[in-house]
Amino acid sequence: MHGYGPMPQQPTTSRPSPATLTTVRVILVALTVLSCGLLGWAPMLRLAIVTRRPRDWFLLVVVLALNIGLFVFIMATPDDPDQMSDAAALFMMLWILGLLAGVITYYLYAEIRHYNTLGAPAPYGTPVHPAPPLPYRQQHIPPHQQHQQHQQPNPYTAPTTPPTPTPAPQRLDQVRAELDELSDYLRKENKDSRDGEGR
Repeated sequence: MHGYGPMPQQPTTSRPSPATLTTVRVILVALTVLSCGLLGWAPMLRLAIVTRRPRDWFLLVVVLALNIGLFVFIMATPDDPDQMSDAAALFMMLWILGLLAGVITYYLYAEIRHYNTLGAPAPYGTPVHPAPPLPYRQQHIPPHQQHQQHQQPNPYTAPTTPPTPTPAPQRLDQVRAELDELSDYLRKENKDSRDGEGR
């Protein structure tokens, strides 16, 4: 009988509170901006772990490669800004700005969209009451058969039919006829007794 018990409920994906999500996003965006894009892999790593989509894992690898390339390019440039050519400085600035804009925009868009598909979180402390399990017989009966069972009368209960009242005029006529017969009988008896005394 173990196979007929109620099925265990599957755990639903939990969603952090809006305050927690906002705090994490602000920290990751600030790290990306303050590091000039060198830590752009951090928000992409969180996004890949949260969504678990192959596209986000691929973009994480791409951003990580761009971060490594930017780091190598910065280390290869001279420390003195006067010795750096204008083309190299412009290229590095465009690289940093493009990396910052791409990572921050995609991270915020993809994570907000992901959590919106999960629905709004339940208020903290709200108890979730599971539906009570149905009885054994009711679990394995289709709904249309349950409806038929509710409509079938109980054969063990006698049908209660209201008594049909006898019409009052018909009852009075019967009483009158009986009284007439009784009076005729008494008259006949009195007549017979008088005839017997006269003889």
